[in-house]
Amino acid sequence: MTTQTKPFSPQHLLADQFGARVASQLDAATQQLSHDVSERLRAARTQALANRRVAETVATPVVLAQGSSAVLGGGFGFWGWAASWLPLVALTLGLLGIGTLQEQMRASEIADVDAELLTSELPTAAYTDPGFAQYLKLGAQD
Repeated sequence: MTTQTKPFSPQHLLADQFGARVASQLDAATQQLSHDVSERLRAARTQALANRRVAETVATPVVLAQGSSAVLGGGFGFWGWAASWLPLVALTLGLLGIGTLQEQMRASEIADVDAELLTSELPTAAYTDPGFAQYLKLGAQD
């Protein structure tokens, strides 16, 4: 990270104008105050201005433009690269796991139907009947 000063913008201009108006109002009001209070106010204003200048020079990340994308500079090394690929790897493993689970469930359902067919007492005509699936559904409901 590097330290950069913020660019001058219309918002800064408006803030500076507002600050100048407030300062002029405060200056007019301080003429009615005692010397001790006005000196403390002057010291506080000086300190506030010094803090404002420090706040304007904040650390900002360097952005490098590469082609049609912007990349944060500074480099992340191996761990940054690994962390960026981690969601894709997790998604791929999750989808493979879901596919395997569904395939096992489908095989289990087919095995249950086969076992039911082999152990039940079905009439021979049921195997050739066009409504065989309906017959099985009605038998499962009983």
